[in-house]
Amino acid sequence: MYMRRQIAAILLALPLCAQPPGSAPPPVGKAAAPVDLTGYWVSIVTEDWRYRMVMPAAGDYQGVPMTAAALKVAREWAPGKDGDPCKAYGAPALLRVPERLHITWQDDQTLRMDTDAGKQTRIFHFGDWKAPAGPHTLQGDSTAQWELHRPPGPGIPRNGSLKVSTANLKAGYLRKNGVPYSENATLTEYFDLVKEANGSMLLVATIVVTDPLYCVNPSSSVHISGNRPAMPGGTPQNVRPTGKEREQRNEREAP
Repeated sequence: MYMRRQIAAILLALPLCAQPPGSAPPPVGKAAAPVDLTGYWVSIVTEDWRYRMVMPAAGDYQGVPMTAAALKVAREWAPGKDGDPCKAYGAPALLRVPERLHITWQDDQTLRMDTDAGKQTRIFHFGDWKAPAGPHTLQGDSTAQWELHRPPGPGIPRNGSLKVSTANLKAGYLRKNGVPYSENATLTEYFDLVKEANGSMLLVATIVVTDPLYCVNPSSSVHISGNRPAMPGGTPQNVRPTGKEREQRNEREAP
């Protein structure tokens, strides 16, 4: 009898803990942003130079957890064979390409990322947005949410990461030498800001590609971009291309 009374008291109290009727939902999107990712960014290439700055050699798949099916596709690849150079600019591979990014708020619930490499646009949707029916696309459908590193409070600044989840991708390449991902691949990304000792900001993107068909394990990588006050020209940092490498880069950026 005592136990039943306790349960009844808890059930009666539950509505008191719920959000009051008519109250505004917690903010999402731009209003809830714990950090400001907007602005112009340029790739800082400090790792995987031979995979990112020049066309990787055929058969060089080091570091990618490929299945037997993926190896078969990659070994059959040849430059120009599939007739679609844009397959190397899909969302799972786009941030590996040396490039300049422009991140802006398209509206209060939509973050937009434009790249000069491949002339691609990615759209990150906050809130209860649902992907419309339709064919898979190069950049897929992306939903976004903020993840706080610590709860804000008096004297505690807001800080957090942007988590982006992407599905409905058109099949493409993780590397330009034919390393594939399938249309069943999904992409999870975390975008963080890191402040250097000199005060400059870095945009750090942690990327995880999950593809049961072509990846034995999720393929993960980290890419870093430096903030710039205006759209920079020239070559990304830490890059000293030769004439031949410049030609290869121009070919890559014109899908």
